[in-house]
Amino acid sequence: MDLFIQLTITGLTNGAILALAALGFVLIYKSSDVINFAQGEFLLIGAYVVYAMVAQFGMHWTIGMALTIIVAIGLGILVERLVLRPMIGEPIISVIMVTIGLSSLLRAITFTIWGNLPKAFPAFIPSEPVQLLGATVGKDRLWAFSIALAMLLLFNYFFTRSKEGIAMRAVADDQQAALSMGISVKKIFAWAWSIAAATAAIGGALLANIVGVSGDVANFGLRVFPVVILGGLDSIPGAIIGGIIIGLLEQYTGGYIGQGLNQVLPFLILIFILMVRPYGLFGQEIIERV
Repeated sequence: MDLFIQLTITGLTNGAILALAALGFVLIYKSSDVINFAQGEFLLIGAYVVYAMVAQFGMHWTIGMALTIIVAIGLGILVERLVLRPMIGEPIISVIMVTIGLSSLLRAITFTIWGNLPKAFPAFIPSEPVQLLGATVGKDRLWAFSIALAMLLLFNYFFTRSKEGIAMRAVADDQQAALSMGISVKKIFAWAWSIAAATAAIGGALLANIVGVSGDVANFGLRVFPVVILGGLDSIPGAIIGGIIIGLLEQYTGGYIGQGLNQVLPFLILIFILMVRPYGLFGQEIIERV
């Protein structure tokens, strides 16, 4: 029972961080039909920028985190304006290749600035063990899950209640109709990329607080793809539920069957879902009639 609780807490934590990263992925896809293969690198940049602000510049973690979010938002807007906007109207394979190239470029820039050796993250979340239902779990896991869950609830409120969030949903449903209502689609694209970068930066900081600062943070971002395929490329609730499911399945597989298989499991699920239900559990099935 103790092992089950430990695996569940770890799985929920990883799942919540995956959901944060997947949320940005889904936002970009819903608003602009772009599949962003550089989402893992946004996680990586968030981790390294927080490291620089807190460990290298000696800032308080609250200031460092705030500046990291600002940097991430600026990066998201810059990428949308200079890289993706010129690709509007181009074949989808060209856009995909651009995001793959962007992934390599961002990783290379990050490692050029900070090097590729793992670094100890300046932990700003308490990590001492606590007893929970008879199991020993780290406080950092509980804090990371709570923060990620709070961010997901905050973004859910933004999308359902705020003027900008409703405009983003309108663009996602029908760009032409949104244009006719006076909504700036280009502005919404910028909003989507900036929010995607900000959520990834927060997720990267939470992850680095647990595993340290290294390229493994970006590799963690690769698991976003099984999450969004499972939940549905265009479904925000699906991204959240998919993240939790993948996070739990990874930990249960690693804990009860063996390490190694848990790294492969998300991609086995991806293949299975694509074969059985290509639109995901909550994705919108598009039927074209000719």
